[in-house]
Amino acid sequence: MTWNIRTGGRDRGGPDRLDQVVRVVTAQAPDVLALQELRDFDRGGLMAEIAGRVGMAQHLAGSCFGQPVAVLVRSPLRVVAAGALRRPFHHAAARVVVATSAGPLTVLGTHLHPYSGGRRRMEVDWLVAAVRRAQGPLTLVTGDLNALDPTVDHTARLAGMPDLYRRRHLRRTGGVVDTRAVARLRAAGLVDLWLSYAAGAPEADGLTVPTRFGGEEFAGMRLDYLFGTPAVAERSRRVRVVREGDAETASDHYPVVAELDLDPA
Repeated sequence: MTWNIRTGGRDRGGPDRLDQVVRVVTAQAPDVLALQELRDFDRGGLMAEIAGRVGMAQHLAGSCFGQPVAVLVRSPLRVVAAGALRRPFHHAAARVVVATSAGPLTVLGTHLHPYSGGRRRMEVDWLVAAVRRAQGPLTLVTGDLNALDPTVDHTARLAGMPDLYRRRHLRRTGGVVDTRAVARLRAAGLVDLWLSYAAGAPEADGLTVPTRFGGEEFAGMRLDYLFGTPAVAERSRRVRVVREGDAETASDHYPVVAELDLDPA
C-alpha cells in the first residue's frame, strides 16, 4: 500500500488527522506500507509511535529539502536490508528489502519533486539505477510521483486548473503536458500495476487525488503509483484505490493497494 498522508497527518492551525490515518491503515492491514509527506515524523518519536499503533516496523528516510518518507513492514515478513537512497531528492526515497518465498523483494518508496518536471525526471533516473542494482527480479517502485500518465490526454483537465498549479505539469518549452517521469519508468521496463490490472476500467477508478478533503492544486488525477518489474507484475492479483470512510478526509490523496502472490520466507 502507498499513501501520501498530507503534511504528516496534521495541519498547522487545522485538524489532527493522524487517528484517521491509523484507522485506514489498520483496516487495510498492509504487509508493506509506503508513506509520504511525513512532516515531523523524524522528531519526538512520532514515527515509532505511529508504527507501533499500526503494528509494523518502520524504516524512515529523512529529507534535507522537503518531508521524510518511510516504508513500514509487518511481521512475519523479514527485512534483510533497509536505508535511504543517497541522492538529493527534493523529498526522499527509502529502500527496504524483504525476504519472500520467491526471493528478495526490493521496495523503493519515494515522493518526487512537486514543482519541476525536469527534477522529477532526474529523480526517476536515480530510482531506475536503484532498480538495476537490486538483487533478484522482484522490485517495486511506489509513492507519490507527482507525475501524469502518458497514456491519458490531460489537456482539458489541466486547462481548468489555476495557472500556478497547472505549470507544475507542463514542460517549460512548448507548454506541453509533462509525462516524462512516468514514461521513463515504463521505458526502463517497469510495469504500471494499476494499468496492468485494471485494463479497460474507467479512468476515474484509478484517480488518487483529490479526496473529499479537497486540494485546489488537483483536478482529478492519478499521481500515486505502484510500478513493478515484470516478475512483480506477474504476481499482481488485484490493484485498487481505497475510497470511502476515513480515506475521504484523512488526506488529500487516496491510498493505493496492490495484492501480490508472495509469501514470507
